[in-house]
Amino acid sequence: MTAVVPAGDGADLARMERVLDAAAELLVRQGYRRVTVEDVARRAGVGKGTVYLHVRSKDALFLTVLLRSQRRLFAELADRMLAEHVVALPWGMSRVLYERLRADEVARVLYLGDTEVLGRLAHEAAGTLGELGRRRDAVVREHFRLLRAARLVDDDIAADEQIHAWGAVTWGYFLAEGTGSAFAPAGPARTAALIEHGLARQLAGPAPASRAADLAGEVAALYRPLVAHIDDEWRRRVR
Repeated sequence: MTAVVPAGDGADLARMERVLDAAAELLVRQGYRRVTVEDVARRAGVGKGTVYLHVRSKDALFLTVLLRSQRRLFAELADRMLAEHVVALPWGMSRVLYERLRADEVARVLYLGDTEVLGRLAHEAAGTLGELGRRRDAVVREHFRLLRAARLVDDDIAADEQIHAWGAVTWGYFLAEGTGSAFAPAGPARTAALIEHGLARQLAGPAPASRAADLAGEVAALYRPLVAHIDDEWRRRVR
């Protein structure tokens, strides 16, 4: 995937990518609390002062790692909707989210890891993550409105309750991992299939799922501005 970094010369862009890659790798290996800016600089092959040319603090550095992860997630979802129309439906989207986060150690740490760390990053963001969250929520509401109007999802309960139920089931599968349940699915592929199957049974409306092809482009277009918003945040936050 094309790197997404603030405008600048080629050397600056390549260097910033190395710094972010190093920060992401150390986050997975050592955990947020144990990683220092010096560690990141050493791993990236640059001086500590060079890291501070781009970001002002450790929290700002890892916020940028988080933004890059979210950018890739939204861009991939939009692309997959066009190539695989079922991904425009909540159950197909949840399957892709599970597969994506399950395969990406960095995303898994940031989304499902230490809530205190996420709190620190939210504080550092000074509204960035809050604004992104508000935009994301508006996109999801419009997404479900389109699907309900097309009768691709059921409309027997309020839309917000339906969205909440969708999210609760999706994230519940992540939270259940590692509990040692004797009833756990036989591997990630089976879990992904169960997520898709269960949500389809819970949410599907009377229209055939094949009609998602008629809306996939419109739904994908809802998520593209989230990618653009994150790009703007990169340019604003990183020197």
